[in-house]
Amino acid sequence: MSAVTLPRGSLLQGSHAPEQLAELIDQAEEALRTWRPVWTSFVSPLLREEAMARLGSLSELTLHAEGGLSGAERCRLQLVRAELDAPPPDPAQAADTALPLLGLTLSGNFLFDSASAGDFRAGLLQAGAQEAELGDLWLRGDRGAQLVVTPELAGRLDGGTALVRSVEVQLETTPLDRLLPPARPQPRRFSTVEASLRLDAVGSAGFGIPRNRMAEQIRSGSVRVNWQDVRNPSRELKTGDRVRLENRGELTVLEVQITKRDRWRLALLRS
Repeated sequence: MSAVTLPRGSLLQGSHAPEQLAELIDQAEEALRTWRPVWTSFVSPLLREEAMARLGSLSELTLHAEGGLSGAERCRLQLVRAELDAPPPDPAQAADTALPLLGLTLSGNFLFDSASAGDFRAGLLQAGAQEAELGDLWLRGDRGAQLVVTPELAGRLDGGTALVRSVEVQLETTPLDRLLPPARPQPRRFSTVEASLRLDAVGSAGFGIPRNRMAEQIRSGSVRVNWQDVRNPSRELKTGDRVRLENRGELTVLEVQITKRDRWRLALLRS
């Protein structure tokens, strides 16, 4: 088969994740060279956005993002020659074998030792998972968590156990259509008036959660601002900033104005 070379220099220019994007370029060249679709590992929202904008602009290549549930943040990308393009099945309707995705349920009693999404991810990594094998994860109250994973990881962990904080959890493969992910809100634009532009204050108003809970989420590493890990609740926001809260979507600061009483009127977009 003849070599296929994409314009790597221009595709990588200005990337926020050049090493990871370079790996996707390698996989895109493989898909073009072999005339067979290639699935990537799970990628972050930042990398997905860059790949869609950069690789998706190439006339010979088509990309599809699949995360196993509507509005998934972490997705696997399908890279395919444009001439062969056929969208993958809808995850809500497809059999589990139609997509390289499966669900995994982690069951345990967290009534007396509550755990965060980060704690569950850490437990899975300790049990032998790789970050690139893990999709979106959400909590199930005090009963554990669920997430989307690669079939290979599901096969390795199914029927086993993992330790999350002090709690031993049972691991069970779960069909995609039996997962119970949290409901995601429809995109909505609204205004709010706040005493400050602090991340915890604006995030509390934008995501509709108590300010102290928003501060906890920030300190635990569940919040990104403009794709960067931010753990300081007092970080001040400005027009154009994008705040992503794990499993709660994204908040964009559209406009900031000061009021006559020295407060801040913000126009926000939640998606």
